[in-house]
Amino acid sequence: MPLHIKAVCATLGALLMFLGGALLLPMAVGIYYSEPAWRAFGATAAFSLLLGFALWRGLRDFSGHLGIREGFAVVALSWLALSLVGSVPFVLGGALDSWADAFFETMSGFTTTGASILGGGGNPAISELPHAFLFWRSLMQWLGGMGIIVLTLAILPILGIGGMQLFKAEVPGPSADKITPRVRETARRLWFIYVGFTALQVLFLLPAMSLFDSVNHAFTTMATAGFSTQDASIGGYGSAYVEWVIIAFMFIGGMNFVLHYHLLKGRPRILFRDAEFRVYAAIALAAIALVAAGAWSAAGHAMPWVEGEPGAFQRYDSLSDAVRHAAFQVVSIMTTTGYTTADYQLWAPLAAGIVFLLFFCGGMAGSTSGGVKIIRHMLMFRNSFREIRQLLHPSAVIHVRLGGDVVPRDIMSNVLSFVVLYVGGVGLGTMIMFVLGLDLLSAFSAAVASIGNIGPAFGSVGPAGNYAHIPALGKWALSFLMMAGRLELFTVLILLAPAFWKR
Repeated sequence: MPLHIKAVCATLGALLMFLGGALLLPMAVGIYYSEPAWRAFGATAAFSLLLGFALWRGLRDFSGHLGIREGFAVVALSWLALSLVGSVPFVLGGALDSWADAFFETMSGFTTTGASILGGGGNPAISELPHAFLFWRSLMQWLGGMGIIVLTLAILPILGIGGMQLFKAEVPGPSADKITPRVRETARRLWFIYVGFTALQVLFLLPAMSLFDSVNHAFTTMATAGFSTQDASIGGYGSAYVEWVIIAFMFIGGMNFVLHYHLLKGRPRILFRDAEFRVYAAIALAAIALVAAGAWSAAGHAMPWVEGEPGAFQRYDSLSDAVRHAAFQVVSIMTTTGYTTADYQLWAPLAAGIVFLLFFCGGMAGSTSGGVKIIRHMLMFRNSFREIRQLLHPSAVIHVRLGGDVVPRDIMSNVLSFVVLYVGGVGLGTMIMFVLGLDLLSAFSAAVASIGNIGPAFGSVGPAGNYAHIPALGKWALSFLMMAGRLELFTVLILLAPAFWKR
């Protein structure tokens, strides 16, 4: 069967109506703070609502023809359409002059990447933006965190038909683990948990932040996204309390939300029986210990592998400070959040090296994190050991197991194919950035940070820099990598296959 274009357009219309409603929130913020920017959001909201209504009204009779192909098309095209429309207020309101910059910032928001062009290339600093734009940046990331498709499934019954196709295409990870048999009910429960954790974090942050900052950072923490209202990110607050609160919620955001559901249902044992969670927690704790050792001044004198010339690296005299900064950066990078409290490029090689390795890690499947995901690493290692054992015992039947169960061949094939495509995407992105004039480290880390939805990287796009200096073509290329990485590669790349559009 050929792709049912009318069903796809009808569904995109419904999503554009939802986006128009979301744009009314930053408009209200602008009105509250008496900022002229509210007009840009109001005009864009009206456009999105009218266009979406026209598409849905004219084609809603075809909305029931939503199959697997249509599900993939809707998810990929919706991210593109929503980012195009969502970038309009930045230009219309005068915050940004370049459409490439506006689209890059918006795609970075919806994909929860956290890479920004603000503060460089003639663009305003984050602190110079009106409240309406700051709120819109955070809201985009919050919506993109769990997935705008899943949110729509939760609140719009009109998408109930064929909903599982959208859910499978949107939920991150090798497979979609449903909490309940009905996808709409699953989406509602996922968002109930997501909203609940967000509200809880707002309450925890209020003693140290204004209500506006608390809401914005709760939005971008639970989404493991990384946009901040401060130019220096979380480091701008200089508060250990704020950092530990955000560390905790970043770690929560990097967990599989199905685990959260079971925990809230009073089933704590499932947490420790989950093999992926045990590895997730173990990697985080081991990385924190190694980074803290590399960043602690005393360790530089006591351990030969973290020694360096006096004053050559940024170190912390206090062990508690070293542990805090290590924990913050480890959890932030591992969960692909991208917040910073320090420039990890200035740390000793051991600490900076561990942070670099975490760029290839990712959180748990079924979380709001990007990256490769812990479970894929586990399956790859187990498959490698299986191959070694198979060489030693050629006649034996050896399976890859996870949690006592045999992993089906199609799952292993999916994981291995994903990794190959992921590496290929990094290679292609690196080549494009290098040709456009970036040094090799900056080009490579920009590609890794974009496809992994991490945000800050190394080199000129490190935590002390931004992406403003990258040429327009490079910003469009990195935006594509962000979208492909956020949607687990296959959902986007399948649209590039000619067979997808044929009968």
